[in-house]
Amino acid sequence: MEIFSLIENLEELIESSSKVPFSSKVMVDKEELSSLLEEIKLKLPDELKQAKRIKDERVTILNDAQDEANKILKEAELKIVELVDENAITRQAIEQKEEIIENANRISKEISVSTKEYADNLLERIEDLLSQTLQVVRENRKELK
Repeated sequence: MEIFSLIENLEELIESSSKVPFSSKVMVDKEELSSLLEEIKLKLPDELKQAKRIKDERVTILNDAQDEANKILKEAELKIVELVDENAITRQAIEQKEEIIENANRISKEISVSTKEYADNLLERIEDLLSQTLQVVRENRKELK
């Protein structure tokens, strides 16, 4: 930025100027000072326009970045909701699986108990029939003797 260069030249002019004895004042070449100030005035509007443009670009960049950040946050929130929904579905599926397994185990036990009872009843009836048959055989043997 040329304006800063001109301001540095102005500072150098003041520093290199002769001092007034017994004071903090300096004697400056009027023409040289006027020339530097005129150049500063001429350059100042361009520098200000450039600074304003840079400031506007900065605001635009910040707004764009904020919009992008908001977009990313919304996408993340949607993804979280989706994952929570998937998690709920998974949890529900696991609960249903466990319930099905419990029911299958209960039914299996019931079938096992029922099968044993049926077999025991069947064997009891066979035993009774065999007992009756044995009784008949014994009676027939007695009659034969």
